[in-house]
Amino acid sequence: MYKQNTMKKILIAVIGSLLMVNAMAQIKIDRTKQPKPGPAPKISFPDPAIYKMNNGITVLIVEDHKLPKVSASYYIDYGPVKEGDKAGALTMMGDMLSEGTTTMKKADFDEAVDQMGADVSLNASGGNASALTRYFDKAVMLMADALRHPSFPQESFDKIKSLTLTDLKSNEKSAKAISGRVVDALAYGLDHPNGEFTTEQSVNNITLDDIKKAYAAYITPSRGYLTFVGDIDSAHAVDLANKAFGDWKGNTLALPKLNDVNNPAKTEIDLVDVPNAVQSELTVTNLVDLPMSSPDYFAVLLANQILGGNADARLFMNLREKHGFTYGSYSSINAGRWQTTFDATASVRNEKADSAVTEILKEISRIRTEKVSDEELKNAKAIYNGSFALGLENPARTASFARNILINHLPKDFYRTYLQKMNAVTAADIQRVAQKYFNYNNTRVIVVGKAETVKPGLAKLGYEVKAFDKYAKPVTAKAAAAVNLSADEIIGKYITAVGGADELNKVNSIVYTGTMSMQGATMNVTEKKMMPNLDMMNIEMNGQSVMHQAFNGETGYQMQMGNKQDLSEDELTEYKENKGIVPQLFYKQNGFKLEVTGVEKVGDKDAYKVKVTSPSGKTSTEYYDVATSYLLREEKTINAGGQELTQTIDNNNYSKEGNIILPHSVTISVQAPQGSQDFTIEIKEVKFNEGVTAHDFN
Repeated sequence: MYKQNTMKKILIAVIGSLLMVNAMAQIKIDRTKQPKPGPAPKISFPDPAIYKMNNGITVLIVEDHKLPKVSASYYIDYGPVKEGDKAGALTMMGDMLSEGTTTMKKADFDEAVDQMGADVSLNASGGNASALTRYFDKAVMLMADALRHPSFPQESFDKIKSLTLTDLKSNEKSAKAISGRVVDALAYGLDHPNGEFTTEQSVNNITLDDIKKAYAAYITPSRGYLTFVGDIDSAHAVDLANKAFGDWKGNTLALPKLNDVNNPAKTEIDLVDVPNAVQSELTVTNLVDLPMSSPDYFAVLLANQILGGNADARLFMNLREKHGFTYGSYSSINAGRWQTTFDATASVRNEKADSAVTEILKEISRIRTEKVSDEELKNAKAIYNGSFALGLENPARTASFARNILINHLPKDFYRTYLQKMNAVTAADIQRVAQKYFNYNNTRVIVVGKAETVKPGLAKLGYEVKAFDKYAKPVTAKAAAAVNLSADEIIGKYITAVGGADELNKVNSIVYTGTMSMQGATMNVTEKKMMPNLDMMNIEMNGQSVMHQAFNGETGYQMQMGNKQDLSEDELTEYKENKGIVPQLFYKQNGFKLEVTGVEKVGDKDAYKVKVTSPSGKTSTEYYDVATSYLLREEKTINAGGQELTQTIDNNNYSKEGNIILPHSVTISVQAPQGSQDFTIEIKEVKFNEGVTAHDFN
């Protein structure tokens, strides 16, 4: 019987195969043509259960019982907020929500979360909680406690304020960080909620009382959306929502009404000078009105995908693959209930900034004036088809769809017909929306980089070039005119301010000892100097030397972790040219050339900007405080391993040692295309004319 059944199955399989081959032989396939795409797949997913609480919270529930885990998110839809001279208060308030409640200190709260293996986080727009099903109720109650009963301890506020200021200072010289704030500020204007940004001054204006006022104004059940996703049934979710938030009362929110902002009447270049930048951050941007309900929405998404959506798009292929200007160039466009932006961006070497701007504008013009190819359109649609379908595997997406529909007043079938609408877009649609949303003749080109390098090339492009500072405020010619001192006078005032030439000339040697902080590590630092130009620095950690550098007047070396290397010719030349314990005292007699180039902000201080050219032709820039005459900052370009880097030295905490005034905190920042490295030296002790011998420099 076994053999008969087996043979029968084999015979059926063979006959089936023969029939299939015969049928295929009857079909004529033209393999020279690509198959036509089939109809867009129909999307099917369950609607979330929706429940409206009496206090205004909308509850959305997506049941998914595949895994014993549930997540919840609470989102408050209050729209853009104008914070004015206290910009940053909302973000700091969101951070404060994680600092303990009126019933639990932060340490106890965090321990309660950790014991469950849960995740609970808070922010300025609400919070999130996720846990295994058996712990989920407790996790939600902890999130609710943090949202409803924050304790706002003074010590936590002081800590968060200090960290915020430290973060701002660490990004003060970063072209990328500066670009990140000035682009929206220039596009929207500084007086617009989307144009303002956090500064050291605005953070210093914020008090704990401001945090409490921000909380009372915006953390509320009004316009709140509570979403449950996972292993929970709807009835239990509703009961939990009422238990956690049912008796919560708060401020009633209304969405702000914002006036539209105009794009420039004609294309302009807005240049922000970052003298230490090794590359320029480029953004071509214009404001758009693109609600998700717009009939143009799907065509705009595809147009942006073709122009700069990924590494196969036009901007990337042009600026990186064809010209090698950048590691990548992209574009983006946002939809929303208020004005948003279209941006085309790239980070390029300063020397290529003008060429890269030309190519970005060229690609924007091309997609406006020429129809995209069938291949480009097909590929762009395929990306959206694939990513949309893949996203549906995450139940949380379904919940976000429902919230988007409610917030943006979209038709109920918006996401179920998403791919049909996307696949109905034509090449003519792409060109039409590109002309409408991607500006060319009336756009804003924002360049954040080294102005003296990039400005001459940008000026030749035929557009008006406007200068702005790092805080998006116009820079006018009067800044340079305000300097009524010569370079020699500025240097002279500095020498007088720190003690005078007579006192400085009494110093034949000096020893600094202190500590250096870098990436969380603290090391001991000793530096010795002796006239005319001998120099030695030693850095130790745990009693072991990690770096030792010495120059004896003719030769020098650097030793790191036991590896000794002679100083380069450039380094030796610099040591030999800079004579004196205070080099400025000898600039004139040593053949240095000085030029005043204007007044610029260093932090919140006005500083004279002096260009210094050494006898060998190397240039650096020094910034002298207009009020005190102290040297606040030094900038120069250095070469390390064949790579051009920018070094910035900031001098702070000037105080008196004997009859001489010296900085006691020095922050050194090295900028490279890959990022920056910062470290700070705190000087603990200074000795003049003792503890130094010529042997120290061997």
